[in-house]
Amino acid sequence: MTGTAETGDEQQTEQSERERMRERRRAAFAKAERVLWRPGFQRTIRERLAALLETAPEVYDLDRNTDIYGNGIVADLEERVAALLGTEAAAFFPTGTMAQQVALRCWAGRTGDRAVALHALAHPEVHERHAFSQVSGLRPVHVTSEPRLPTAAEIRDFDEPFGALMLELPLRDAGFVLPTWEQLTEVVEAARERDAVVHFDGARLWECTVRFGRPLEEIAGLADSVYVSFYKSLDGFGGAALAGPKTLVAEAKTWRHRYGGMVFQQFPTALSALAGLERELPRLPDYVRHARVVAAALREGFAAAGVPWVRVHPEEPHTHDFQVWLPYDSDVLMEAAVRQAEETGTFLFANPWDRSAPGLSFTEVAVRSPGLEWTADDVRAAVADFVTRLPTV
Repeated sequence: MTGTAETGDEQQTEQSERERMRERRRAAFAKAERVLWRPGFQRTIRERLAALLETAPEVYDLDRNTDIYGNGIVADLEERVAALLGTEAAAFFPTGTMAQQVALRCWAGRTGDRAVALHALAHPEVHERHAFSQVSGLRPVHVTSEPRLPTAAEIRDFDEPFGALMLELPLRDAGFVLPTWEQLTEVVEAARERDAVVHFDGARLWECTVRFGRPLEEIAGLADSVYVSFYKSLDGFGGAALAGPKTLVAEAKTWRHRYGGMVFQQFPTALSALAGLERELPRLPDYVRHARVVAAALREGFAAAGVPWVRVHPEEPHTHDFQVWLPYDSDVLMEAAVRQAEETGTFLFANPWDRSAPGLSFTEVAVRSPGLEWTADDVRAAVADFVTRLPTV
């Protein structure tokens, strides 16, 4: 009993320490004068509403009536998304989790095959508590677990039948990675050779145009259906859209109701999505290009500081998000990052650090509007200061 009690006390102490660090991180982030990204969800309610109302008159007539069960501003947002992605129609959903379950459930009914081929690191497999199988009766099968998107050869040679192929663009948990345009088209062709439909998990599809060198409608046009998020890239309050053929979207709206997604009023979220399309969407290519400047400067800064091993992944970011790996435990790196913010007002690594292996951790770096103000010299200087807070390896 004594050992059990001691273990419980240790776990409670660790939990308290983690909570204290989270609170320090939140406070440091709020006070930091220099960050690479300041997401809307970190702001107060007053700040978020004020920012939305400042932009809203430019994107929508605020004297119109509010929406009721998906009409009005929600329907207008659906039309806007369909036009941007070049699809026949689009349906607004409160969450991407619901949108993708519904899309793939509809496709399974049409193909007669409930197997969905996807990456082992795909969002539904890692972050949604196995919702495909537990809620929608789908059967996920993993084409690969390599830290990259599946190849055309893997699709062709996969030894199990499947009715739909889901591709997450970019694949976040592998480092926000994308294939080349040629690789993507080959993968889609390989799926079609197997008579499978192709669905894009495009939560961050908005960011992919620089890497692919193609407009959004051409990228979305490769797939049979596409899901996009309104908060991951566009800084909206939430929400998602499923875009594709009219008949699929009509069926999806029926299932949206059955899944509990027929929300009475969603005008604040829809308005924030329209504001994001107006304000953030045109800026995304600049964020992606500047992320490459930041990534190179981080690598140079750590090399100059004499850190024995560091990895920026991908070396040239595919979007405006990427990973940084360092040979320290996560709590050491989090302490250094927060202390730098508290003492200097510069929060270089504002996202949490995750332990990958003993003595090895990584964090996600996001470059948005505030990051455009950082020069390469600024980044290198911040790295040099950050390293002074690390123990000698």
